[in-house]
Amino acid sequence: MLTETPTTILFITGAFVSNKCWDEWKVFFENKCFKTLAPAWPYKDAPAEVLRKRHPDPQIAGLRLTQLIEHFENIAKKLPEKPIIIGHSIGGLIAQILLQRNLASSAIAIHSVPPQGIMTFKFSFLKAGWGPLGFFTSTKTTFMMSFSQWQYAFTNGMPEEWQEKAYYESAIPESKLIVRDTITSAAKVDFHAPHKPLLLIAGSTDHTIPESLNYSNYKKYTDKNSITDFKVFSDRNHFVLNQPGWQEIAVYIEDWISKLPS
Repeated sequence: MLTETPTTILFITGAFVSNKCWDEWKVFFENKCFKTLAPAWPYKDAPAEVLRKRHPDPQIAGLRLTQLIEHFENIAKKLPEKPIIIGHSIGGLIAQILLQRNLASSAIAIHSVPPQGIMTFKFSFLKAGWGPLGFFTSTKTTFMMSFSQWQYAFTNGMPEEWQEKAYYESAIPESKLIVRDTITSAAKVDFHAPHKPLLLIAGSTDHTIPESLNYSNYKKYTDKNSITDFKVFSDRNHFVLNQPGWQEIAVYIEDWISKLPS
């Protein structure tokens, strides 16, 4: 997409990972003549190693989904034009909510946490999510995935040395409250309302957000005059943004954007 004023892409990170996961994506899209920004979540503007040393971090622990949505809403509102929003996991949920609020020209939700009311009882989803929900533990402290939890929830199917590298470069402590808030009215979307173009992307081997959950999310949107698309990539886990071969997904997204009506 070549324009005199490059279109801005706002990348929104998911839970448990550093916003540095978008670094290569930013380079990819900047080479396609987009402006990009991938701001950190509140209290997380530091390298992953630094954030891990702060665990259990009471500031991050107190973060709620409504605050997080407001944080990215304010960023979107300050841009000179409505951005394209690309979000992963909880970032994909926020992308859908900001699209609903007419703050994006289009949105791409990658392996998105679904809005309120969409659930699955698939075993992998329950197993991956049990620890982060932090039941029977204090919400005043952050949750930090163990390496074995990371292997199951994010990097399943990858060689162990890659899993270790990903863990030390990306894994960070998280608010248990944020995770719990995703099943409340804070995550509500009106699936019948008209909306700007939306692309939902799923991965066939994602334990945390199974393909079937993304498909249920897609099928909830009912406005026939709005563009709502769905795409599955095989052998993609929840570490999809930095899993080898991520470029294939970036190319697909760029092509999808280029074909949208002006």
